[in-house]
Amino acid sequence: MSAGNDSELSEGRIKHLELIQVIVARMGNNSFLIKGWALTVTGALLAYAAGNGRKSVALVSFVPIIAFWLLDGYFLYQERLFRRLYDRVRRPGTEVEPFALDVTLGRERAGVVKAAVSPTLAFFYGGLALAQVFALLFVL
Repeated sequence: MSAGNDSELSEGRIKHLELIQVIVARMGNNSFLIKGWALTVTGALLAYAAGNGRKSVALVSFVPIIAFWLLDGYFLYQERLFRRLYDRVRRPGTEVEPFALDVTLGRERAGVVKAAVSPTLAFFYGGLALAQVFALLFVL
């Protein structure tokens, strides 16, 4: 790679992109783990409620669904911010400080809420909430 050619990336810029890729992968992994915990906690609370005939426990189990949903939305939002940073770093001619991880330029109003209502999260957590409603109405 020649240093004077803008169409080619410098070694430092490539390392910067790799660093951002690691962060994006970590955010995706966090989201995966959150979904697993959401299923486990919600399932355990629902099983306990059904086994003991306690509607109050089933009602309380909506709290972890909402908490995990918002947390997962936060991770998705952070992932989107780092993808935007990646896009800025990879473009030739853009001035991004080497190895900077500042994502403030990509921020948007209601970003976490917008991420939380994305189709993938809405279907997953909405499905959990519907299962809770079904259990409250027909099982307990």
